[in-house]
Amino acid sequence: MPRLSEVIAALDNLWPAERAEAWDAVGTVVGDPDQEVSRVLFAVDPVQEIADEAVKLGADLLVTHHPLYLRGTTTVAASTFKGRVVHTLIKNDVALHVAHTNADSADPGVSDALAGALDLRVVRPLVPDPTDPDGRRGLGRVCETEHPLTVRELAARAAERLPATAQGIRVAGDPEATVRTVAVSGGSGDSLFDHVRAAGVDAFLTADLRHHPVSEFTADRAHRAHRAHRPLALLDAAHWATEWPWCELGAAQLDEVSDRNGWDLRVHVSKTVTDPWTAHAASTPTSNALGAPN
Repeated sequence: MPRLSEVIAALDNLWPAERAEAWDAVGTVVGDPDQEVSRVLFAVDPVQEIADEAVKLGADLLVTHHPLYLRGTTTVAASTFKGRVVHTLIKNDVALHVAHTNADSADPGVSDALAGALDLRVVRPLVPDPTDPDGRRGLGRVCETEHPLTVRELAARAAERLPATAQGIRVAGDPEATVRTVAVSGGSGDSLFDHVRAAGVDAFLTADLRHHPVSEFTADRAHRAHRAHRPLALLDAAHWATEWPWCELGAAQLDEVSDRNGWDLRVHVSKTVTDPWTAHAASTPTSNALGAPN
């Protein structure tokens, strides 16, 4: 069995910490470098439910996409939510390693996994990494559909292929518009609107779209569509759902490393839903005095 330090070196090779955004907090959070690793669990969120799942599974290493401590802390007391996670992991000899924005920009990375889940062909990064001479790394991906779809059909595909959440898929734009090119970005994506405009795609699928940026984007879109006759639709999925496919990708990548090195690791992907939203009540004409949305 490999030692934790050997497995972490392999993970750092897949997702180098230096490629994370400056504000990010990636790398190993807890764990003894000399401990042996035989079982690994991948998940999106390092929350208590996932820590408990790792313990129940008998995992020696938990790899998550989201950091446990993004903004720093002054305590790991078990009386706090995050401190309790730390105590659970340490007491049960479970290491925790985080690959966040360094996994977003990787080749392949979070948005490649999202595109793959939707059967979209990746063409190029949405925001290329200027340090990559091959032009394959970067944030988001610009993709093509295998055949033209309507926005409604693309939204239905996303709702079917991504893990089920209370939110489902929200759409801004004409549901019957034709889609041949799609930009995707796992996680929060409304900071990428300028890059989406420049990409000239028919649709953008991401998560955490906020009212004001979307309102401004669609108003500008209407103006541009009037000139260019090419409207652009926005599809908003749950943050957790857009990043979960990366867990399967990351697990497969570690499996390959394990096979090459003869480690015989058992690598698992958590199917525990850690999206915080638990229910959704759709508006209806009888519950909305203004009627159903157009």
